[in-house]
Amino acid sequence: MSDPRIDRTKRHKLIDILTIAIIAVICGADSWVAIELYGCTKYEWLKTFLELANGIPSHDTFARVFAQLNPQQFQECFLLWMRSIQKITSGEIVAIDGKTLCGSKDKASSQSAIEIVSAWATKNRLVLGQVKVHDKSNEITAIPELLKVLELSGCLVTIDAIGCQKEIVKLITQQDADYVITLKKNQGNLYDQVEKLISEGIRTGFQGLEQSTYKTEESRYGRQEIRHYLMLSNIGEKLDPDSVWAKLNSVGMVESVRQLDGKTTVETRYFISSLEKNVEKFALSVRSHWGIENSLHWVLDVAFNEDDCRIRKDNAPQNFAILRHIAVNLLGKEKRVKVGVKNKQFLAAMDNQYLARLLSLA
Repeated sequence: MSDPRIDRTKRHKLIDILTIAIIAVICGADSWVAIELYGCTKYEWLKTFLELANGIPSHDTFARVFAQLNPQQFQECFLLWMRSIQKITSGEIVAIDGKTLCGSKDKASSQSAIEIVSAWATKNRLVLGQVKVHDKSNEITAIPELLKVLELSGCLVTIDAIGCQKEIVKLITQQDADYVITLKKNQGNLYDQVEKLISEGIRTGFQGLEQSTYKTEESRYGRQEIRHYLMLSNIGEKLDPDSVWAKLNSVGMVESVRQLDGKTTVETRYFISSLEKNVEKFALSVRSHWGIENSLHWVLDVAFNEDDCRIRKDNAPQNFAILRHIAVNLLGKEKRVKVGVKNKQFLAAMDNQYLARLLSLA
């Protein structure tokens, strides 16, 4: 990575600053002051593998460096590191979704909270990459940027309704990957066509249509939920005769019937997909997509205090998000200690040997 500092102002090596920050965030630090405090507390141990010619950098130094670091370069380093430690297996479901960093909003400077779009490997439970949503834009422009830097051959990509765009679908299929994307009324004509096709199919017993069904039942925390999955295959000629949607091979419907506290609610959702005649994989992809909320976004908020983080200046929020993702991946790869992420952080902060084992996974 390029060092953004002027030579005459450098008192600490960039590699030392980056390494201390990564290790501190793994151990639960969520501010520049906390990173400095961690460094000072663990100085003797850090000195065994870092130069630290002028001691531990101050919190102001950490803040200045990460505000100036090029986030695109940091992202490229993250991607190269990920490819070196983990090969994504064929059939992996990759969920793509955005998350707003609430604490990055600064009313004093009229700065809006930034949003990060991440790719999450649901089986391997790893962050594969992330991009910042540009100011005055939305996820529609950020998702293609993320897709272009990922290696997705053989994977199945899932995206919420905002990703239901022809260009996004094209980019996925160009990487020899499949997709399952939520369809909502932001795609008015297509939504109406899918809804009509499924409704008529139900009415006529699916005459002339290749249909398959699947059902799941789940009971947790006093809630019962039954999901009915329906998949109609080989519908490209009916819905998209001009092939404006790349490899639109099937559409799906999920009807969720939930019972909670004596009340019953029914929700129906529609999807477009490149899958063919594989309703169980369609069902798995729909369920797995929420892993990015439960296994990544929730962990970032609860274990890493992301929503309350007040780091706001220049490139610092985006770069700190990458630090968190590095920490999430290393903590997730460590399987020997059977505790949650928060307790793994606590253990890493107390036990240098355990922390060294975490770092060896890199």
